[in-house]
Amino acid sequence: MRKLSWDEIERPAPDEVHELPKHPVRLVVHNVRSIHNVGSIFRTSDAARIEHVHLTGFTGTPEHKDLHKTALGAQDSMAWSQHDAPLPLLDDLRAQGYTIAVLEQTDQSHPPAQVPPDAFPLCLILGNEVRGVDDDIVEVADIALELPQYGAKISMNVGVAYGIAVYDLIRRARSLFGPPEE
Repeated sequence: MRKLSWDEIERPAPDEVHELPKHPVRLVVHNVRSIHNVGSIFRTSDAARIEHVHLTGFTGTPEHKDLHKTALGAQDSMAWSQHDAPLPLLDDLRAQGYTIAVLEQTDQSHPPAQVPPDAFPLCLILGNEVRGVDDDIVEVADIALELPQYGAKISMNVGVAYGIAVYDLIRRARSLFGPPEE
């Protein structure tokens, strides 16, 4: 075995990614304070080739130069938009057929790998690093997704939790529908 060089790894160029079919997942990042977490979320979103990243509340945007340290160019390959408030956005996405899912511990949470087939297309919502997803957003969600945790801590870094959850969702979607048609 040997490690591949950068030149041996086939990847589309950032401008080509915009034209490629996406997995049926959108993301809302609400009130995430750390611009480094947001950059990491962009990088993971590009790797998972999801449809769109919606930034709401006080979440920083790619205009912030420090985001580039962790996004490493993913801010250029990901479709994104900024919205003041999440609830009108969620109403619009629901009207377009998206299931609204929060990544949060609730009395009805289940693992992302077990979402039902009719949950796609899906909009996943991430919340603040300390407070999680706001209660008013949890109240309007269709489903809650939770990652199993086996240690003493009751939460994970938001960027890490998103990475685990989105890949579980992508694996689930691909097992149900196959890869996006190219």
